[in-house]
Amino acid sequence: MGIKVDLEKCIGCSLCVSACAVDAIRIVEKKAVIDMEKCTLCAACVEACKKYQAITISKEHAGLAGEPAEYANVAVFIEQRGGGISGVSYEMLGEGRKLADRLGEKLLAVLPGYGMHAQAGELVKYGADTVYYLDCENCARFQDDTYAAMVADFVFSAKPSILLAGATAIGRSFIPKVAARVYGGLTADCTKLEVDIERRLLLGTRPAFGGNLMATIICPHHRPQIATVRHKVMKPATRNEHRTGEVIVQNIAPGTIRERTKIIDIVKDVESTVNITEADIIVSGGRGMMKPENFSVLRELAEVLGGAVGASRAAVDAGWIPYSHQVGQTGKTVCPKLYIACGISGSVQHMAGMQSSDFIIAVNKDPDASIFQIANLGIVGDVLEIVPALVGSFREQFKGQ
Repeated sequence: MGIKVDLEKCIGCSLCVSACAVDAIRIVEKKAVIDMEKCTLCAACVEACKKYQAITISKEHAGLAGEPAEYANVAVFIEQRGGGISGVSYEMLGEGRKLADRLGEKLLAVLPGYGMHAQAGELVKYGADTVYYLDCENCARFQDDTYAAMVADFVFSAKPSILLAGATAIGRSFIPKVAARVYGGLTADCTKLEVDIERRLLLGTRPAFGGNLMATIICPHHRPQIATVRHKVMKPATRNEHRTGEVIVQNIAPGTIRERTKIIDIVKDVESTVNITEADIIVSGGRGMMKPENFSVLRELAEVLGGAVGASRAAVDAGWIPYSHQVGQTGKTVCPKLYIACGISGSVQHMAGMQSSDFIIAVNKDPDASIFQIANLGIVGDVLEIVPALVGSFREQFKGQ
């Protein structure tokens, strides 16, 4: 996409300058000049110049994505942390395999990393036909600029029709940059993916308007079609020891890609319980816990059950527990075997992030709480009495085991 000022039509009225939110336009010798380094192509200046029509945005730009017919195959971005493949990537491989099979195309996997040749080969066993392993020392730890440039280069060379990535902190951070570089349509935070085989379109469904409705979004005119998918809403791929495929290794020298930021240190959230996105059992607390000190009983229950501690947005906003524990539309989507909601009324946003759990137990003193509508088992009562009783009962049950 490109933007252009028609100097014959421009009268230097400054309406576009006032409309620009990023200060990308200035008047030089009574003509508008656009700083392309700042311009975000939001088209506010085009609207402001409607009377004179001196500013136009063109949809085609040299070097960007070509016609849909030039693109084929389904690609999956493989996320890694500390040299280990993240669980969300196996979910993307599983879903990508289904889409590729329906379209009769190949499944490609792109893995930026360092010293991960063995892990790259393993991805074939999980459904990938071709793995593009981008080996670079700077990829050992995630950096936006590096990953965005490398994945964009992969898109330009491999030309996948569909690109999938997890809607994790990493995926949400750099995939929009990839979409902007390759001029591909991006649907974020999808909870369901389908394909229109006849038109070869990706149908990405995601919650909209606070989770009150589901919107299905398509990208009919540009490729690749890009989607980030919420963790724990898709079934992970299963390993097949007999699958064969190709691993293409691209060695990239450090310093090849210009980086505007530098990682000084990574501070990990230290918890005695497991990560909520990977947990089979989650004990979550909400506003009904009354104060931060009361979350200690939830931690005790989680430790006894071998689970993780979650929270509603209300508890996180109150400062009772870190954001990394937040479950819901603005937090993490989880799908444990058991979800215990303690003192959580059940907002639409919270339920959107945990309603796919296999079994839900709700504890709330309000019998009309919305959470009971989706709970498999409801307990009406004071969480500060019921949860400690559960802890004592489970400890007695597990004694000696």
